[in-house]
Amino acid sequence: MSMVLNEEQRLLKDTIDDFLSTNAPTDQLRRLRDTHDDKGYSIILWNQLTELGVPSILMPKEFGGFGFGFKGLGAVMQSMGRNLTASPLFSTVVLGASAIELGGTASQQQALLPTIAAGQLTLALAIDETHHHQPINTAVRLKERNGQLTITGEKVFVLDGHSADKLVVVVRSSGNPGDTKGLSLVLVDSNAAGLQTNRIQYMDGRNAANIIFNNVRVKQDQVIGELGGAHTIVQHVLDRGVIAISAEMLGGCQEVFDRTLQYLREREQFGVKIGTFQALQHRAAQMFCQLERSKSAVLSALSSLDKNSPDISLQASLAKTLINDCYQHVSNEAIQMHGGMGITDELDIGLFLKRARVSLQILGDSDYHKNRYAQLMGY
Repeated sequence: MSMVLNEEQRLLKDTIDDFLSTNAPTDQLRRLRDTHDDKGYSIILWNQLTELGVPSILMPKEFGGFGFGFKGLGAVMQSMGRNLTASPLFSTVVLGASAIELGGTASQQQALLPTIAAGQLTLALAIDETHHHQPINTAVRLKERNGQLTITGEKVFVLDGHSADKLVVVVRSSGNPGDTKGLSLVLVDSNAAGLQTNRIQYMDGRNAANIIFNNVRVKQDQVIGELGGAHTIVQHVLDRGVIAISAEMLGGCQEVFDRTLQYLREREQFGVKIGTFQALQHRAAQMFCQLERSKSAVLSALSSLDKNSPDISLQASLAKTLINDCYQHVSNEAIQMHGGMGITDELDIGLFLKRARVSLQILGDSDYHKNRYAQLMGY
C-alpha cells in the first residue's frame, strides 16, 4: 500500500494547513474555552470549511461529495491536530455520516448525506456508557411495546452531543450486554421529548455530553439498518473513527515535537543552547523514532480504508495503540524540556498535553486496542 500522498492529496494538505494556521490558530481554542461558547466550535469557521468542501471529502459523489478518500481526510485531520482546531468534522462526517452511509436505507442516505456534505446538518455518535470504551457492553435499551419503540438509559462522553442536530445512538434491542447480536442504530432528534443533555467541557477545552434517554419515542424509519443487526456496521464506523482520530493525534504529536525542537535550538542555559546537551539530544531522538513509527502505522491504516483491505480492524487498533503511546510520551517530554513552564496556560504546549490526555480515551485507550488486536489475531 502506498503511504505517500499523491499530488491532489498534497495540494489538499497544503491548502488546509495554510487555511487553519491563518484562521484557526490555537488562540481560537482558548477563546472558545474561556467564553464557554454555546457550540464549542466556531460557526464561521465551520461554514468556511464547508465552502472549502471539507465535509464532502469522504462523501460518495452521488450524495454531493468528492469521494476523495481517507488519506485526504487524514491530511485534514492532521492539520486540525496541529492547530487544535475544534469542529464537528469528526463527530458528524467521520462517525455520524459513516453510520448512515454504511447502514442506512436509500431514503435515509438521500435525505441526510447531501445536507451533511453541505454543512447544514451535524450529528453525534452516542455509544459509550462508562468511562471505558466497550461497544458490545451496550445496555441502553430499545424497547418495543404495542408497535411503539422507546429508548431508555444513559450515554456518556458523546462528542459534540450538546450541539448536534441529531444523535446516532447505539442501543440494545435484544440480548444482554456483551452480546454482539441485538445491537441497533437509531437516529434521534436532539430536541426529542424525554431527552436530557448535560454538557461537559473537558480539560482540553473541547465539549461532550452525557445524555439520558427517558422513554424517548422513535419511529421505525429512524432505525438505521436491520433491527438487532448493527454490530458489523458499528465496527466499521468505529474503525473509521479510530483511524481518523489517530490521524488528528499524529498531527498534534508532530506539532509538539517540532515546537520542542525549536525551543531546544533557542533556549540558552549556562551560556549555551540546551539543544547541544547530549542527554536532551538522546531524548529527542527517541521521540523522533517513536513518531516516525506511529506515522507509518497511521498512514498505512488510512491506506487500508481506501483499499478496503481485510485487515482494517487490525490496522486501526495498531495505529491507535502506537499513537496513544507516542502522543503521551512526546507531550510528557515536551513539558520536561520546556522546564516545567510548558504546563502553564501561557504556552501552547500545555494545551497539546491536555488534548493528548483526552484523545487517548476517544474510542479506546491503548489497553483496549492491545486486547482487541490480540483477539483479532486469535489469542
